[in-house]
Amino acid sequence: MFCLICPVVAENGPKILGSLAIVLLVAYLAYIIHMAVVYSIAVKAGAGMSPLTFFKGMAPAMIMAFSSASSVGTLPLNIECSEKLGADKDVSAFVLPLGATINMDGTAIYQGVCAVFIASCFGIQLTLPQMLTIVLTATLASIGTAGVPGAGMIMLAMVLQSVGLPVEGIALVAGIDRIFDMGRTTVNITGDASCAVIVSAMERRKAAKNG
Repeated sequence: MFCLICPVVAENGPKILGSLAIVLLVAYLAYIIHMAVVYSIAVKAGAGMSPLTFFKGMAPAMIMAFSSASSVGTLPLNIECSEKLGADKDVSAFVLPLGATINMDGTAIYQGVCAVFIASCFGIQLTLPQMLTIVLTATLASIGTAGVPGAGMIMLAMVLQSVGLPVEGIALVAGIDRIFDMGRTTVNITGDASCAVIVSAMERRKAAKNG
C-alpha cells in the first residue's frame, strides 16, 4: 500500500493524503448508513427480526468479510450465520452464493464515491445527468464484479468512462483500495444474509397460509 501511495503523493503533493482520508470517511459513513437504515428496515419489515439480533448474529461473518475482503471466501461462514438467524438451508444455499456474485451494494457505493472524488480531483464539475449516469452504471457494474479482493477497482474504470472521466484517476485511490474493499465486502455479505433471512421468513409465512 505504501508503494502505491508514494507515486500519488509525489505527483499531487502531500495534501492529497487529506483528501484520501476524507473520501475514505465518506465511503465508510455511506456503508454504515446503508446497513443501519436499509438492512435494518428490511429485516424488520420482511422477517420481523430485530436489527440488533440480526447484526449480532452476523458479527462473525462481518468480521471475516472485513479482514479477508472476499465475499466468496466468507461464504461458508455467512451461510452458517444466516442459518443460525433462521434462514432455511435450501434458501441460504441458493441465495448466498448467488448474492456473492451479483449483490454488491457496497461496491456500488464505493464506485459512486470514488467517481465523484476523481472528478473533483481533476476539477470536473459533474452535471445532474452525469451523476444519475454514475448511479446507474455503478449499480450495473457492481452486478458483474467478482467476489474477490480488488475486483471493484477494475469495474470502476467502466463507471468513469460512462461519464467521460479520466480512467487514470483510478491511480488516486489505488493505494487505499484495500481499505475501501474491507468495508464494501462487509456491506455486500450482510446484504446477502438479509435477503436469505427475509426470503426464508416469507416462505414460512406462505407455507403457513397455504397449510
